[in-house]
Amino acid sequence: MNMTATIFFELALTFYFAAAIIGIVELFKGTKTTARMMLLSVILGFALHTISIIYRYVIAGHIPISNPHEATSFFSWCTVLLFLLLEFRYKIGLLGSFIMPVIFMLMLSSSMLPREIRPLSPVLQSYWFGIHAILAFLGNAAFAMAFGIGMMYLVQEHYVKSRHPGGLFQRLPSLQSLDEINYRLITIGFPLLTLAIITGAIWADKAWGGYLRGDPREVLSIATWLIYAIVLHARLIAGWRGRRAAVLSVIGFLIILISFFGIKLFKKGLHVFL
Repeated sequence: MNMTATIFFELALTFYFAAAIIGIVELFKGTKTTARMMLLSVILGFALHTISIIYRYVIAGHIPISNPHEATSFFSWCTVLLFLLLEFRYKIGLLGSFIMPVIFMLMLSSSMLPREIRPLSPVLQSYWFGIHAILAFLGNAAFAMAFGIGMMYLVQEHYVKSRHPGGLFQRLPSLQSLDEINYRLITIGFPLLTLAIITGAIWADKAWGGYLRGDPREVLSIATWLIYAIVLHARLIAGWRGRRAAVLSVIGFLIILISFFGIKLFKKGLHVFL
């Protein structure tokens, strides 16, 4: 059954790769056909990815997020889920061109990590672990989408200011629409990240006897929380909109990636297992 999960994972990776390539082509020469092909590839990849995760859940007997391979795969799955929800809600075809290459790279990195299924270590045998991790992944997925929207905003702003707007100018949403969607995504991700930090502190207290342990992931999570708190506060109080919010969305997600992969690379902190 473990081999079956691996096969479905590899098939999902293949379809995500196809979607990323088609998405890049879509940036330069977009048609209705390429847009549909990209969306179809994402949907097929997501379906196969979901089956892979279900298989691992059945084998392990718990949500498959307890090692770096599973965590990166589940993060990718959450991001694709939110992408599809946004696509069917707003129909921003070009969003896939900005976000699918990121998802493919996440999945590719996941494919390079050990896939062995092991029993949960004692510290992970807590329902707080599952709650904390799922909230964090969903929050980070919302910020990944805000990153994609932020990049689209910066590109569209470039075309708006240009004396010779390119083809993308006509196919990208307006700056106002992108700014509003970015704000909505942050208002989704911020409370999820807040709850993830709170439940993580509760879990840490039960597992290690303290709410904060000075763990690098904790420090970077709080830094990320502060960035998005600044975005929301500045928008509501100071009227910050547009470029500033887009830039901070990009910076915030880059910190998330540094937090997510830097911990694994340097193998430091209590979150190494994720």
